[in-house]
Amino acid sequence: MGEQVGDNEKTAKTSVNIEDNEVATDLENLTDQMIVRRSKLQEWKQAQLDPYGHKYERTHSTQEIVQDFDKLEGETVSIAGRIMVVRGHGKASFADLMDGSGTIQLFIRINTVGEDLYHQYERLDIGDIIGVQGTVFRTKRGEISVEIVQFTLLSKSLRPLPEKWHGLKDVDLRYRMRYLDLIANPEVKDVFIARSKVIQGIRDYLLERGYLEVETPMLNTIAGGANARPFVTHHNALDMDLYMRIAPELYLKRLLVGGLEKVFEIGKNFRNEGMSTKHNPEYTSVEVYEAYGDADSMMVLTEELFAHLAKLVNGTTKINFQGQTVDLTPPWERIAMLDAIRKHSGVDLKALSETEAVAAAKERELDIPQGATKAQVINEFFDVFVEPKLVGPIFITDHPVEISPLAKRKADDPSVTDRFEPFIVGWEMANGFTELNDPIDQKERFLNQVEQRQAGDDEAHMMDEDYVMALEYGMPPAGGLGIGIDRLVMLLTNSPSIRDVLLFPHMRPR
Repeated sequence: MGEQVGDNEKTAKTSVNIEDNEVATDLENLTDQMIVRRSKLQEWKQAQLDPYGHKYERTHSTQEIVQDFDKLEGETVSIAGRIMVVRGHGKASFADLMDGSGTIQLFIRINTVGEDLYHQYERLDIGDIIGVQGTVFRTKRGEISVEIVQFTLLSKSLRPLPEKWHGLKDVDLRYRMRYLDLIANPEVKDVFIARSKVIQGIRDYLLERGYLEVETPMLNTIAGGANARPFVTHHNALDMDLYMRIAPELYLKRLLVGGLEKVFEIGKNFRNEGMSTKHNPEYTSVEVYEAYGDADSMMVLTEELFAHLAKLVNGTTKINFQGQTVDLTPPWERIAMLDAIRKHSGVDLKALSETEAVAAAKERELDIPQGATKAQVINEFFDVFVEPKLVGPIFITDHPVEISPLAKRKADDPSVTDRFEPFIVGWEMANGFTELNDPIDQKERFLNQVEQRQAGDDEAHMMDEDYVMALEYGMPPAGGLGIGIDRLVMLLTNSPSIRDVLLFPHMRPR
């Protein structure tokens, strides 16, 4: 991005490195351009002109002017935005003004506005935010423009923007300084507009089908609803440790006990675990529960919701993700976990004893803990041999009981649960099951999880006596579903990293 600057700034650096563009508190830490901009700030103040203005009435956005040019040509408009490029010298000048909808060219000439206003305009810098009153016209080259009649400085930029094609190509810096990323790379906004559509689309879809949106606590006395390592905080007044929510599941199912038959919650969860292109310590999910439903009804809801959202965001159920084309049109394929393992690894774990299964894992150098159970072996086989190959969309069903502490056993095979996970492009996209509503079975599974915690598994589920007591009052048969919204947005926007779909992702301190 070229930058035409005032006389005092011509000797300053013309390409700004972001590393030099950090918070500066002392004069010796300021770049030449930053010093020049601060001197201009003082000039505005000395002229009794407020460099940080107040409310500005706009009549149009830049996009509206472009779209409605035939109606607006020759009309006076009021617009506001950030100066991105300045071109020209002498008695006339062009600039590009960017607002939230797009960019439009500005034109100003000394014969129209007079010397005083024109010289004020010359003291503006790239990055300044201004309000403009002017006339809509088309240049000889055919570019739709606004000729300035009057302008107001609304916010003086004290830091030069980075070079558009250089300064913000470093993805680490883009994530850390998202505000500059949005300025220098306006197309990034499209992802977050799509994210907003997805969240609103989920909410509308469920509300239209009779689900009630509810809110449950973020601070929990027990980290429940999932197998995950929690964040711990402390409540001073009660002098007790609390856990940041890892899942809202157990609270939502308490509502089923209370008679709210169709509920959902969209909100944040927090897991104190590793970070990757698919994982962030805090993430957004939607969890849905329906009394008198089951895993099958939740699978239908999942595939229909995904297809609906794909159409909402992209206009079609066919998506392209990093070169892979996937059609989300229902119905999706379904396959049991053990059958998928046999298909992709050639090992029939169903026919093996626990000892034989462990031996098969060791033979293939799989990472299983000392004293591993058959369920743990099944899970590791699936992660290594099956998951990366599931382009999908496909539902993996029938997970072992030991790794599904909240799901109901299958009636025809009590060793597995009536659970499913949809996979698309090798990613687990959701988790759902027929909910376990037997309080005795639930307590036994919690106790088994407690034993695993005592043996060193800090992701195992904690005992929740109050939840068991709630089940003892009777919870109707139900289906439940949890979807990670961040990963879903990645899929629908062809974004390879979760940080691309989070406005402010967690980053390691410098």
